[in-house]
Amino acid sequence: MMTFIDDTQIGMFGLDEIMADLYSEGKLANDETVEEIIKRLEAYKNYVPSSDRARREYSYVLVKEYRKYVKDQTGGNGK
Repeated sequence: MMTFIDDTQIGMFGLDEIMADLYSEGKLANDETVEEIIKRLEAYKNYVPSSDRARREYSYVLVKEYRKYVKDQTGGNGK
């Protein structure tokens, strides 16, 4: 589940699996990884808006979610 700044929430098919895969690949929470998450979400047939503004919003939320995922996996120690 992704939560945007305005508290809008959307579910994304495969998001948990994608984050687990990227974490196991040692990917850091950065712009490059977020682009990979978006590509993989699209491969799962999730709708990701094509406008620059919407993609920036998705990127912001996804990097935040991935950072949280990494923190949870490492017991709060970061990676």
